[in-house]
Amino acid sequence: MQKAIPCVMMRGGTSKGAYFLKSDLPADETARDQVLLEVMGSPDDRQIDGLGGANPLTSKVAIISKSDQAGVDIDYLFAQVVVDEPVVGYGQNCGNILAGVGQFAIEKGLVEAGDPTTDITVHMVNSGDNAVVTVATPGGEVAYEGDAAIDGVPGTAAPVPLNFLDTAGAICGALLPSGNIVDEIDGVKLTCIDNGMPVVALRASDFGVEGTETVEQLEANEELKSRLESIRLQAGPLMNLGDVTDKTVPKMTLLSKPRSGGVISTRSFIPHRCHSTIGVFAAVSVATACLIPGTPAADIAGNLSGAGTRLLIEHPSGGMEVDIEIEINGEDINLKRSGFLRTARKLYEGSVFVSDQKEN
Repeated sequence: MQKAIPCVMMRGGTSKGAYFLKSDLPADETARDQVLLEVMGSPDDRQIDGLGGANPLTSKVAIISKSDQAGVDIDYLFAQVVVDEPVVGYGQNCGNILAGVGQFAIEKGLVEAGDPTTDITVHMVNSGDNAVVTVATPGGEVAYEGDAAIDGVPGTAAPVPLNFLDTAGAICGALLPSGNIVDEIDGVKLTCIDNGMPVVALRASDFGVEGTETVEQLEANEELKSRLESIRLQAGPLMNLGDVTDKTVPKMTLLSKPRSGGVISTRSFIPHRCHSTIGVFAAVSVATACLIPGTPAADIAGNLSGAGTRLLIEHPSGGMEVDIEIEINGEDINLKRSGFLRTARKLYEGSVFVSDQKEN
């Protein structure tokens, strides 16, 4: 027997995922994870028996419910379904998938739409932080079409501004969870940083690569991936993440000089596959590192003084502009604002079918 579960498939930013009402999934977490693995077709490097696209960027899930917190509209739990392992990770936010939760919430009746836009305060359950998502709702109806373009996505769509509140240390408990601006692991100097996403920021040149290679070239570099994994496993405890062997964080991000008008070029691993773009929160963390003197990121980016700064973070598919404001007084680092623009599109709505016994 199979059971139908209501599901909306959406592109959010440069990712794609399945969006569910929390009430439509099993309350038991183990049973829920089994359902999500079956929905995506994991573990299988093709995900041939599910909705996943055989890539971490297309094997994501949003679980949404109306919030009972004062001043908050909806709760959003993000799940990263690993492609080739039976693992569902909850140790991180996803800002790309966040770009679609407001539209979903309005269309499912969780939030009443305004005109011409609707601001929705979202509680990101993974980290405990909040974000404000602005959805285009002319005439009180969700609009997906528009003239906003983002690198990594063809065409244009309605703009979805995202503004994050208090994301510093969201996952690790501190912006610089090791207590240091620079650490050294396996002879490599790096920065452990968490401004919404735990990231280990490293110079590409320390690994014998340019940092501008294609995703395919980096995917084929087994020595590079082995060295990055060794550092990642050691960085986990330094970042208050514990044993990260079976976790999808921290993200390992190689940094190099920009080539297309940005402040820095990135190649990110999530955690073992090279990202064809860069995650939203990873971009925020990298941008923050660029503004902290002494980090490898700041050394590469150069002097980026200014209270309010728009930083273009380059990635394999183009760039992502981060709007960030930071104050630094000696060792006191105060992140005042971070946000950027995304787009989203509803791809289909219907039911996904899973084995009935996996919900029992």
